[in-house]
Amino acid sequence: MTNIPSASGLAQQYANEVTSRIEALTAQARSGALDGAVDLLVAAIERGGVIQAFGTGHSEAFAMEIAGRAGGLIPTNKIALRDVVLRGSLGVDSLGGSALERDGAVVDELFSISPVGPEDVFIIASNSGVNGTIVGLALLAQERGHSVIAVTSLQHTKQVEPKHPSGKRLSEVADVVIDNGAPFGDVTVELPGGISVGAVSSITSAFIAQLLTIETSRRIADSGRTPPLYISANIPGGDEHNRSLEDLYRNKIRRDA
Repeated sequence: MTNIPSASGLAQQYANEVTSRIEALTAQARSGALDGAVDLLVAAIERGGVIQAFGTGHSEAFAMEIAGRAGGLIPTNKIALRDVVLRGSLGVDSLGGSALERDGAVVDELFSISPVGPEDVFIIASNSGVNGTIVGLALLAQERGHSVIAVTSLQHTKQVEPKHPSGKRLSEVADVVIDNGAPFGDVTVELPGGISVGAVSSITSAFIAQLLTIETSRRIADSGRTPPLYISANIPGGDEHNRSLEDLYRNKIRRDA
């Protein structure tokens, strides 16, 4: 009879996998490994630009962690693949399945309908780093003169084939690359029969987003300026505070439901 670990045992195993990666990212931040990305983010904000965040599939959660949340920077914008339906020319049927995120041909329209300014910087998250829209938007952003920061799994991306016609991976395109530490397949806990569970990329990527937000804000504060940060809309005065700062970036950021 196969010995299946208890629920508590699996929970502890998963916690260890997550904790070890969080600690590794913390050590990298302390050593200055994220400074290249922070330099680009601070420079964009100082120029009056916006941080453009993009991710597809579960990596859209990373863009949501960067843009439009309590404790986050206000000069941020989330580019969503569904925008080509909401604001572009594609029909709702195109949102079914994974075909759209693999189609690099849609990025021209996606870019054109997004509120992108000349001083903006892009931060793009993708665990695999090979889908067409991910690589395509990174290439297009660079072509238009924008720096690109990538958040991806280096272990995973090196073991899969690119799906963009360029034959490139996000990690091979970006100006700065941050490894989210996720293993190949993004699973960390093995069950009997060779089945594995316990994804970590969403957790580590969210942590990276917060590390970048914290250090960018600290840099701005150290320069004698007040970081443009959201406070929770669910505390007294939150809406008023947020709207007054959002007005400084009118037509540069978009906040959809």
